[in-house]
Amino acid sequence: MASAAIGGARRASIGRPPLAVPDVASMPVRNLWLTVFGIMMASLLQILDSTIANVAIPHMQAALGATSDEVSWVLTSYIVASAVAIPATGWISDRVGSRRLFILSTAGFVLSSMLCGMAQNITQMVLFRVLQGITGAFIQPLSQAAMLDINPPSRQAQMMSIWGMGLMVGPILGPILGGWLTENLNWRWVFYVNVPLGVIALAILVAELPSRPIRQRRFDLFGFGVIALGITALQLMFDRGNHVYWFESIEIWIYALTIACMLWIGGVHFLTGRQQKLFDGALFGSRSFVAAFFFMAVIGMVMYASMALMPSMLQRLFGYSVIGTGWAMMPRGVGTLISMFIAGQCMRRGYDPRAIVMVGFLLVGVSFWEMSTWSLAVDQLRIVVSGLVQGLGLGLLFMPLNNSAFASLPQSLRTDGSSLLNLSRSMGASMGIAITTGLLGRNWQASHADLGSHITASVTSVIDFSTLDRFQQLGTAAMSMVDAQVNRQAAMIAYIDNYYLMMWVSLLVVPLVMVIRRPPPPPGR
Repeated sequence: MASAAIGGARRASIGRPPLAVPDVASMPVRNLWLTVFGIMMASLLQILDSTIANVAIPHMQAALGATSDEVSWVLTSYIVASAVAIPATGWISDRVGSRRLFILSTAGFVLSSMLCGMAQNITQMVLFRVLQGITGAFIQPLSQAAMLDINPPSRQAQMMSIWGMGLMVGPILGPILGGWLTENLNWRWVFYVNVPLGVIALAILVAELPSRPIRQRRFDLFGFGVIALGITALQLMFDRGNHVYWFESIEIWIYALTIACMLWIGGVHFLTGRQQKLFDGALFGSRSFVAAFFFMAVIGMVMYASMALMPSMLQRLFGYSVIGTGWAMMPRGVGTLISMFIAGQCMRRGYDPRAIVMVGFLLVGVSFWEMSTWSLAVDQLRIVVSGLVQGLGLGLLFMPLNNSAFASLPQSLRTDGSSLLNLSRSMGASMGIAITTGLLGRNWQASHADLGSHITASVTSVIDFSTLDRFQQLGTAAMSMVDAQVNRQAAMIAYIDNYYLMMWVSLLVVPLVMVIRRPPPPPGR
């Protein structure tokens, strides 16, 4: 009875922000900025690897003798392994220590990166990518929790701004760096580049990183199995759906039924089970944390969906090179850096984070609205400006949401909370990419058929259709030119439809921001 009362009081207190917070770091360090540098370098390397390998896929396919379906598992295996491992971060951190797990994860990530670069066939590559995904999965939640632990509350907003910059800028720099390494060195350097930088980060972490006390905590094997199986099925459904025409395939139905079963079983287990769970139920006693969990999924959806669409559009329809595409998308990262600095200053001065998040989503919505007005004649200035505005909006989202989510959580729940927020963003990214790429192909075909039905002699005065039968080769070439133009226009319409969808997703969540509780003002105010 007493323990139940204490647990209930704890859950109730977690839902409310504390009245007074001492301005002291929970885990002080001697060299703060050196430690921050080491944490951020490890975090940035892991984030870069989520996109840096994408541009090297054609080169890998040729070098490893793989089919297009086989080489796609180079990306899928990394994403699935990372998503499955993330939920166990909190338990492993408590059992072996946050410092030890962070160091082992970084070392494992560096080693597996080197093995990926040395792979001689597609089987080895997929196995090493699974290892890389598992080891790298712990880095993001541990780095976020460590940035909070080593800084006093008055500086945590600034640290979340720095951490968020790496989270946002990393995926944008990935294709640029990957393209440059692939064109000037070799595709294997996409993985080898992690080794020297990872060794530097590892040395700093070994010398400076503190650790939380080790806690004895029972591992919820059944709960982890349910979550792992559900996440795996969800990731595979999103990744494989476009290849097998979604629910026209029995494979996708198997994934969907597995997800439904795991949701039911997991819900019963986590709500009614008496034993200690994989995640502390007190996490979901915080309204702000639950809201941040939802918004992180939305952010992952719109951010990564846009990043998946833009490179293919610029290269297919406008003839950009890989490096040129990266430079065209760079203003988005610049906008993120600017707005994160602004958001940090606003948070330190006590502005309502809900207002900042609302402005962020509105700016993202405006940028997608601008992108939905593009045509094949759009100039580079409009592409740059829309990317800058989108970056400004995204940069205003991460830090206020993280600050609101963690303000009501004790230190002992930070790693669990961080792992759930990172998992939510990853799931949202997979969902966004799957939905937009699926709609892209479907709308492309529909628009092509619609436009093609209007191609008649009355609208093609340049081509005399009566002569095509007499000059077969000339007629074939002429019709191929017409079809190519129709195809480009249809593709542009399909991209515009996706941008329009992302606009509405961004705008419709704006009123929901008011669900978040306003955190206490920073110390000293």
